[in-house]
Amino acid sequence: MNIILAFSLFALIILLYWVISELFTILFRFTGLPYGKARFQVTSLLTGCGFTTRESEMVVSTKSRRRLARITMLFGYVFNITIVTSLINVFLSLKQAPQQKNFMLAILIPLAALAVIIIFIRVPAMRSRSDRLLEKLAGKVLNIEATNSMVVLDHIGRNAIARVTLVDVPEELKGITLAQSGLKEEKSILVMLVEKTGQHMQHPKADTTFEPGDRVTVFGDYSAICKTFGAKETFIDDKETD
Repeated sequence: MNIILAFSLFALIILLYWVISELFTILFRFTGLPYGKARFQVTSLLTGCGFTTRESEMVVSTKSRRRLARITMLFGYVFNITIVTSLINVFLSLKQAPQQKNFMLAILIPLAALAVIIIFIRVPAMRSRSDRLLEKLAGKVLNIEATNSMVVLDHIGRNAIARVTLVDVPEELKGITLAQSGLKEEKSILVMLVEKTGQHMQHPKADTTFEPGDRVTVFGDYSAICKTFGAKETFIDDKETD
């Protein structure tokens, strides 16, 4: 195989592998699994490393997650074989490298692909946009209706730390500042962080207002959060038996 083609194929597979990893992480988040735990378990499932923790019980606790875990493992198996095969092609092509033109160009292709991946991972604005694009794709795959959604990050007693994604701002919160909303005083809901589209997460201020597309991290009673923001956890129906 031509060395340029071999390096290009290898770079494309690595990039696609990263996209698949992000997509499965989002799919697990749609089942209610917190972001950090979803990412760790997806990495473990895709690589087939078999690393387990007490958190792995969360992955097999419902039918939807078990089904998704099986699909993730199958994708990981296929991609691992594909990556090894493409890597072997790269080494075989290196034997012919001195006789081929544009050798340096062939080396720069995977480096450029790696740079793109780093940009997506490190730059908050790019990461936010890519996450939203993948979330829309995952939502269409799961046929999830466009509504305010909530991901529970942790439970503390009867309260919860949750991240609410606002598709539409509730009427009682439209056009008013955080200080005027009465969330803390009347509903005992503490707004911890607000992430605007394409911006860094920021601590809320008295004059902060809510807009469609905002991601709001809050602490308070689970039911009160759902009712106030008109949000629901995007759990998949797990009533069926295996």
